[in-house]
Amino acid sequence: MAALLFRLRAAPPERLDLSALTPAGLAGLDHAAIAALVVGTTKHAPTVGDLFEVSGDDPGEIVFEGGSDRLDRIGAGLTGSARITVVGDAGLDVGAGMKGGAIRVTGSALHRAGAGMTGGLLTIGGDAGDFTGGTAASGAMAGQAGGIIVVSGRVGDRAGDRMRRGLLVALTGTGAHAGARMSGGTIVTAELGAEPGTLMKRGTLVAGRHGDLGPTFVPAGRYELPFLRLLARHIATTVPVAAGLIPERALRWRGDMAALGKGEILVAAG
Repeated sequence: MAALLFRLRAAPPERLDLSALTPAGLAGLDHAAIAALVVGTTKHAPTVGDLFEVSGDDPGEIVFEGGSDRLDRIGAGLTGSARITVVGDAGLDVGAGMKGGAIRVTGSALHRAGAGMTGGLLTIGGDAGDFTGGTAASGAMAGQAGGIIVVSGRVGDRAGDRMRRGLLVALTGTGAHAGARMSGGTIVTAELGAEPGTLMKRGTLVAGRHGDLGPTFVPAGRYELPFLRLLARHIATTVPVAAGLIPERALRWRGDMAALGKGEILVAAG
């Protein structure tokens, strides 16, 4: 069987909702039925066949060739062991709510990548927008609650907002308020932006450098924590490219004391 390939014919004329193009959504459909699926988000209602050339026959291995920041909700709710590859950029909500499988984006992604995911692996070769690993919608009570997100570039503001579990790695850095309202999980990055951990209750932020910390984080000393050695081993096996981001010694801040105050920010100590 060959991977199910969606080759974009031209730049999309509007934002597209591709959440139906998953193994669960495509099970039992032939090419004609797939081509008839509506993916547009306006009254013009373009279909898959209007915008993509479709080939291949394995819905467990899906490839989108010719990316665009208008390709929204790719792999949303993905389950099982399926794999999705985006050759190019992705739009909003890539991997949002995914429960399993793997999604790889070779380019960059817009906001809410991996928002609310509970399992699986999401890798982004470029940058990612705001709320990466955060809440999937305004008013949502939980962000990332499992799985692994790896972004080779930078993530935008409020990455890991309301994060509960899992691992979020931003190799280059984060925007402001990373880990805001966090209650669990781990964020690892080369550089935290301004005011990380705003109102976080629990969880861990690990960084080489940081921006301005809020006044409700208190210094707790310099440590060689066993946790960091365990985390380094875990990272070395799951995300080898990030192994160098885990310090042997760290300066520790506790907070946010305006919330429960059991979170921590660990920054590499020279």
